[in-house]
Amino acid sequence: MLKLRNFEIGGDKLTILAGPCAIETIDIMKETAEELKKVCEKLGINYVFKCSFDKANRSSINSYRGLGIDKGLEYLSIIKKEFEVPIVTDIHLPEQAEKVAEVADILQIPAFLCRQTDLLVAAAKTGKIVNIKKGQFLAPQQMKSLVRKVEESGNKNIMLTDRGVTFGYNNLVSDFRAIPIMKEFGYPVVFDATHSVQMPGSNGDSTGGDRCFVPILARCAMASGADVLFFEIHPNPEKALCDGANMLYLKDANVVFEKCKKIYEIIKD
Repeated sequence: MLKLRNFEIGGDKLTILAGPCAIETIDIMKETAEELKKVCEKLGINYVFKCSFDKANRSSINSYRGLGIDKGLEYLSIIKKEFEVPIVTDIHLPEQAEKVAEVADILQIPAFLCRQTDLLVAAAKTGKIVNIKKGQFLAPQQMKSLVRKVEESGNKNIMLTDRGVTFGYNNLVSDFRAIPIMKEFGYPVVFDATHSVQMPGSNGDSTGGDRCFVPILARCAMASGADVLFFEIHPNPEKALCDGANMLYLKDANVVFEKCKKIYEIIKD
């Protein structure tokens, strides 16, 4: 278990990391944070707000990436203060770690960058929780070497995230054996229910997806022993500037979260 503020990740209560894919406007962030905090408080779920200041891995050079580190951290600071929620956001370069750690409670390592030693070491040295997303190209057993990189940099505040594995062209598949395998390393395991339904590059210059499978995969992850769920959620995914096809509608969060919580509690009992 990991301690974060006044709750434990991997303890008796489910923890959810959720929010829009990339920062678009402060109003969208506020609307999402307010509603998700309300839902989680009602259901007795630990909540961490998620949003990316930059989405560096895009299919096209013209794809929307976010507002950048300076404006992005400004907005994340507003959310953190106004709604009194912890923050998780991605870093892409070692030199971003220290600056982002001034705002974020959890530094997230993107899946395609999970083997980058300098990035992992820089994140580890901040002392913050480091959430390493398993690359689509890795077997779960291979995550052990990445865990060691963070541990040997002096940090044992680690989470590991599964988000599917490459399955042929333009598709991902979720192998739920990954969850118990990675739990053997002694750290909380997260399941990314929305990126797992992506269809990378299926639209040519953009990524497709099918959000209808998100609730199903999330429930399967709970039954497989995941400690944390990760969702990208937007008030209107159809108009989102990135990853709209796989994001949940904000209005559907309550139903999805409630069902997942019930399974989590059965498994933890």
